[in-house]
Amino acid sequence: MTYDEYNEFCKALPATSYVVQWNNSHVWKVGGKVFAIGGWGPNDQPAFIFKTSDLNYDFLSEQTGYKPAPYFASRGMKWIQHYESTPNSDEELIYYLKESYRIVSLGLTKKKQKELGLNQESE
Repeated sequence: MTYDEYNEFCKALPATSYVVQWNNSHVWKVGGKVFAIGGWGPNDQPAFIFKTSDLNYDFLSEQTGYKPAPYFASRGMKWIQHYESTPNSDEELIYYLKESYRIVSLGLTKKKQKELGLNQESE
């Protein structure tokens, strides 16, 4: 996945915002909270960082092309860096980006979720 493809994907998710920060990284937020970072790859190759569940963190930490995210993992946070892009791994990356978005959006206050129209149960 290229940074352009990544940015287009994240842009399409509801209530997201984009900022360039942290050494020119492509940072995507929902409700002001980071859910994905594009940047920090080895040898200037695209790399993507996202939040995971405990189970996915343990699983992905052992998979080729994934590793505990620099900075985050050393502070005990469950964030993974995907640094080897292939057509098959791009599909996986899309799944994990959606999951990160979901996890982060569920961590917002109920009031903020309602303001943004997120995670609302149908009445």
